[in-house]
Amino acid sequence: MIGPDIAGIAEKLGAAADDATAIPQLAAETGLDVDAAYAVQTALVKRRLDRGERLVGLKMGLTSKAKMAQVGVDEVIWGRLTDVMRVPDGGGVDVGDFIHPRVEPEVAFLLDRLPDPGEPVGSFTRAVRAVAPAIELIDSRYANFTFSLPDVIADNTSAAAFVVGPWSPVPDGLDNLGVLLEIDGRVAQVGSTAAILGDPRRALDEGLRLAGRHGVRLRKGWVFLAGAATAAVPLRPGAHVRATVEKLGSASMKALS
Repeated sequence: MIGPDIAGIAEKLGAAADDATAIPQLAAETGLDVDAAYAVQTALVKRRLDRGERLVGLKMGLTSKAKMAQVGVDEVIWGRLTDVMRVPDGGGVDVGDFIHPRVEPEVAFLLDRLPDPGEPVGSFTRAVRAVAPAIELIDSRYANFTFSLPDVIADNTSAAAFVVGPWSPVPDGLDNLGVLLEIDGRVAQVGSTAAILGDPRRALDEGLRLAGRHGVRLRKGWVFLAGAATAAVPLRPGAHVRATVEKLGSASMKALS
């Protein structure tokens, strides 16, 4: 039996991102399952690396019940981040570069060493140098922002851009910090870091386990986005976005027309 065309699917997704043009879901038509979807993700990201981008971290997806409900998927997933995806704190993005961009508040970790898969949360501070508030801009390449689990995995978990605020030492507790997402100074979402697997530190352990299954290990100096604390909000041209996490401060970005 012939399996899915990994390279062909990756090329379709890559072209959709490059052209900012949505495409139909692919998994049902191509027979893509979760393992094959991660193979597509690897090929999709390699396409970016081949044109000069560098891997700078990993991100988690669907770590909150709000996000699972929003997109109709019920399993935690992970994707890759490249240097071109990073936007300076306070910087801008051109919304015309994306299909249907959305933003969500997150917690970011800066890795200080290579953690071991399954390493308990108790040794978390020995693996993480610093923590920061963050914003992730997600942009599914599928029409109507709808997809199955293999579809979104293949699409590098809708990764598009991210902003990291000021780094600070890891506080004693990260499990129930208040989170605000503001658009043009108005509160758009209110949440808690408890929405991220109960504690964002658990997201790191989960990321290590899941990525390790596919031969990927986190590297010293990488950024790790633990997942969204609220549902995502559509990003409109001209909007100013600020994500604030209690004890950690804020990160911001502007949407250019």
